[in-house]
This record gives sequence, structure tokens and C-alpha cells, in this order.
Amino acid sequence: MTLRRLAAFSDGDQGGNPAGVLIADQLPEASAMQTTAAAVGYSETVFAAPQGNGWRVRYFSPAAEVPFCGHATVALGAALAERCGDGVFPLTLNQAAITVEGRRQGERWSAALQSPPTHQRSVAPELLKAALELFGYGPQHLDPALPPAIVNGGADHLLLALRRREDLAAMRYAMEDGARLMAAAGLLTLLLVWAEGPQTFHSRNAAAAIGVYEDPATGSATAALAGHLQALGWPHGGRVAVLQGEDMGCRSLLEAEIPAEPRGSIRVAGQVRCMEPRLRRPSRAA
Repeated sequence: MTLRRLAAFSDGDQGGNPAGVLIADQLPEASAMQTTAAAVGYSETVFAAPQGNGWRVRYFSPAAEVPFCGHATVALGAALAERCGDGVFPLTLNQAAITVEGRRQGERWSAALQSPPTHQRSVAPELLKAALELFGYGPQHLDPALPPAIVNGGADHLLLALRRREDLAAMRYAMEDGARLMAAAGLLTLLLVWAEGPQTFHSRNAAAAIGVYEDPATGSATAALAGHLQALGWPHGGRVAVLQGEDMGCRSLLEAEIPAEPRGSIRVAGQVRCMEPRLRRPSRAA
């Protein structure tokens, strides 16, 4: 049982969102997983153990258990491919059953998750007002082509699409105020995006609810965004790229495939950067 440190959705050999990955014969007690996640200090640590033909998976932030974490799932996909060889791995979460695919690509690893079914709902006016005030924005900063919504691809995120890239770069908020707002509304993150074009988005994710100011790559939010674009009839062409972490010096790249059917699962893919120890290709005997 070894704790791995992997950065998911990296841009080549840089960036990505670090996650702790622990694969064990049996899942530890919840209190032990919480203690480990707090000691690791990343936004999430994922724990996995064999169950039937797949894996039982739970996710913990430094502050609490979370229902789903995209970047930790992608990191887990690479770790499972290292352990078992390239393949698609069934995962049983607390509230859903999904898969993750892990594969070797030359000297790097890639992984792709299939999210839980996506859905969205409107934002209560008082919540929207509070979120805008948190960042010092007003209604004039919002992009009318992509209205605010609560979007879900495994967890709830409040989506705020901005008119200008400069407004995204200027994102600031008081972390304690943000944590209270997110906790009260049951939100995993506040998802701010700017559409460079129909298939390219820049995003920032305020993540005070899980104990970090900002997430450099958020797979669940990307799945939720993609599902919302599908529901809106956005001209996505079946695929979008999300650039995240640029403004915090940790550029990450997430790619989402959008199915034709509404409220479907979203495939979110990216590279996985090895932090320590280095991932290796499985031997033929593994």
C-alpha cells in the first residue's frame, strides 16, 4: 500500500492538478482516509480497493469526504494502468458507477474518465447575487450567451461565464466568505469560465469548500460544463478543450467529449504527470 502523488490534466511535463492516490487491498476506515488526505494536503486524495470485477473508490479533501473528483479519478486511471496494464476500469463511487481508462502513451500516461450523468438547474437570485458580490463582479460582467447555472457532473458547481478574459484573470475573493457560501449552497466549486471560441474555454475554480483557494484542474467541473453546453445546444461540435490554472502559474489541459444524448455521461481526458515516484510501464509478468 503506497501513496502516489500524480498531477492530472498536465500540459506536457508541466502543470496539472496534484492528487494523492492510494490503492489498497481494503479501504481504510473513513477517519484514517480523512487523516491521510489532510496530511497529503492536496485538494483531493483518492482511495481504491478491489471489489468484484472493479474497484471501490472514495475521495477525501483535506476537510471532508467529497462525492466525486475528476482529477483524482484521472490520476487513479494512470495508477491502475501502471498496476494492471492498459485498460478500462469499473469504479463504484458512493453515489454512482463510472469507468476510468488508463493507457501508456510513449513516455507519458493518459487517462479518461466517464463522468456520472450530468444535469443542471437554475440559480436562485439570492445565490447569484452573493456569488457575484464575493468576486466583486456585477451582472454586466456576465456573458449572456452562457447564463449562470448550477451544473453537475458528479458534484454541484455554480457556473459563471464572463464576457472578458481580463475579468477571469482578475478573479479574487475572501476564502472564508467563499467557504461559507459554498457550504451553505452545497457547492463543490464556483466555476468561472471565459469562452475563447465555441470549442475552447478558459476556466478558474474557486474551491474554498474543500480547503483550497483555487483548483488548477477540475475534471468534475469540466464534465458539468460540457453537459450544460450539450443541454443548451451550444455549437460544441462534440468536443471542447478547457484550459485551467493559467492564472495561477499551473496551466492544465482538459478535453471533454460531448455525446448527442442529453444528461449523458461525459468523457474527460488528459495527461498524467508523474511527481514521485516515477510511473513505470508494467512488465509482461505484471
